[in-house]
Amino acid sequence: MKYYIIAGEASGDLHASNLIKGLKEEDPQAVVRGWGGDLMQQAGCEIVRHYKDTAIMGFLTVLKNLGKIQTNIRLCSEDVVCWKPDVLILVDYAGFNLRIARFAKEAGIRVFYYISPKLWAWNTGRVKKIKKYVDRMYVIFPFETDFYKKYGYKAEYEGNPLVDAVYGRSFQEETFEQFVTANRLSSKPIVALLAGSRSQEIKHVLPKMLEMTECFPDYQFVIAGAPSMAGADYAPYLNGKEVAVVYGQTYRLLQQSVAALVTSGTATLETAILKVPQTVCYSGEGGALSYFLFKAFVKVKYISLVNLIMGREVVKELLMQKLNRRNLRAELTALLEQFGKRARMLADYEEINCRLGAPGASRRFAARMVEELRAKQ
Repeated sequence: MKYYIIAGEASGDLHASNLIKGLKEEDPQAVVRGWGGDLMQQAGCEIVRHYKDTAIMGFLTVLKNLGKIQTNIRLCSEDVVCWKPDVLILVDYAGFNLRIARFAKEAGIRVFYYISPKLWAWNTGRVKKIKKYVDRMYVIFPFETDFYKKYGYKAEYEGNPLVDAVYGRSFQEETFEQFVTANRLSSKPIVALLAGSRSQEIKHVLPKMLEMTECFPDYQFVIAGAPSMAGADYAPYLNGKEVAVVYGQTYRLLQQSVAALVTSGTATLETAILKVPQTVCYSGEGGALSYFLFKAFVKVKYISLVNLIMGREVVKELLMQKLNRRNLRAELTALLEQFGKRARMLADYEEINCRLGAPGASRRFAARMVEELRAKQ
């Protein structure tokens, strides 16, 4: 069968790549095409366009790029309809993907959604579009099935694919000494900086993270380089600071880190699965205006997946104006102490890992999809 998959960012690329592997195991004749990234390509997907050329985030940034977004939607829709897949599989990325879903559905193409957009966070109105244009919704958090049930729509849950990615990682037995030697780092304890995969995230969050290098001279700060970024993208923010950037080694970096500063998103949950104490950081363009819009639209108490899963604050979220030098220094100080907040967070991580379940979710989701498609043939 022919599968067209659309992922608009690094986390979607990761999940889609593991799903593709599962689809090829369940359907040896699978042919995959789509919009995504390097991991999808490595898994056997023909990439039409890389997500680094389409990723746009933030209220004001989206407004400034409406023309570009419309062009991408048109090009993608035309390619989907022309290729005529047996199914279109959308991975998160709601603003873009729900528009493509409409075109596909009207063209008679079945539409699956893998990894629900966070409608429960700030746009419940989009559930109407899901019900109208999406044939099957596959969610990765148990509470999402209850959310959709309230609207009379069935969502299917088979576990969380991040568990697959983390448990299947390479270098699990690597020591600290081996890691720092391989990357030419010092012997100081590491604080990982996960500043996001988009230029807007790096622009607004990384400079604040880097201020901590002056406050904690006994630690080395290491940036997890995003696959869509190059050294030149980070250089303007380093300003001579002795901060290394390592690419393609996020899990290895976290495994050897004593703490992490993490931009909100999938990385917060990956950090928890790897049991690294963290502070969640988020900021954006527009200052007070962006903060006002953020507070007006976000409908949940927390934005990090860690806190949402637990239903309470496990990790501190420093958002917008709260992401400042004083607050960040206080939080990182608490995380580096061996008792108190650090110990409580690590204990909570144990519970989170239990709730996420066993590895194998990607294969289970793929099996569900293939079974559904064969039943309709």
